[in-house]
Amino acid sequence: MNMDIVNITAISHTFFYLLGIPGLEDQHIWISIPFFTSYIITLLGNSLLIFIVITDHSLHQPMYIFLCMLAGLDIGLSTITVPKALSIFWFNSGEISLYGCITQLFFIHSTFIAESGILLVMAFDRYIAICYPLRYTMILTRSVIIKSCVTIYLRGVVTIFPTIFLLKRLPFCKNNLLPHTYCEHIGLAKYACASIQVNIWYGIFVLVITVVLDIILVVASYFVILHAIFQMPSQDARHKALNTCGSHICVIFLFYIPGIFTVLVQRFGKQIPTHVHILMANLCMLAPPAMNPIIYGIKTKQIKNRVSHLLFQRR
Repeated sequence: MNMDIVNITAISHTFFYLLGIPGLEDQHIWISIPFFTSYIITLLGNSLLIFIVITDHSLHQPMYIFLCMLAGLDIGLSTITVPKALSIFWFNSGEISLYGCITQLFFIHSTFIAESGILLVMAFDRYIAICYPLRYTMILTRSVIIKSCVTIYLRGVVTIFPTIFLLKRLPFCKNNLLPHTYCEHIGLAKYACASIQVNIWYGIFVLVITVVLDIILVVASYFVILHAIFQMPSQDARHKALNTCGSHICVIFLFYIPGIFTVLVQRFGKQIPTHVHILMANLCMLAPPAMNPIIYGIKTKQIKNRVSHLLFQRR
């Protein structure tokens, strides 16, 4: 028994190779174009959004502060994943150390959970603004906003932190070729030559108490919000209230729907080629960060006016 442990430890891999999108290697250069384009849009769009919110004092309100946080997380999520994917597509540079892989997946998962938390808080913000407009500033004070932001970040870090130790305990003596553009928890764990039941169950537990719970609370919040909106006597008031929620609803669908669809395909679409799974997983990482600033820029009047002023003030 002891000799078996020694032998497994001796051949345990310390480096892995991300293959990008297996089956489409000859298309990597073309696939890199939307990756690169979305990353540039993410950096420019979200940076502009953060700049506008910080410099315009009229936007120093809870809704825009949370939006600024979402933009920062979008930049972080894209920066964690896209540059490595581009290095694979352009230079075939897929080598990554075990600790580098664990670090990347830690930040990917924790940032994803933090974004889900931001969307929940933004739904709560819209709930207070529409259902209790006179108490809005009394409820969402500076202290509450700061505590909410800290709690969101800590939740992502605390829930994902144990996966570091769950992965470090595993000996990786199987194939060290990872068919993906980035590292993720179970995708790495399944290459271990030991039981990963704890990893699987903990992954499900984290998903349920974070993202699944957030989805339930967001849906419940918007049921109450929409009920309150359609009870308003004035059509103009209803239209204005719906307009203020429109951009957030679009972002919610863009964030959750691709992820839910990807999980369903991975669970039930066993006959679907691997490269389709990988492309869909990357869609979840590329689309929301790139589209969020565009959605808010188009749907939010204050931000649209501010962007127009910045772009055309000289003219």
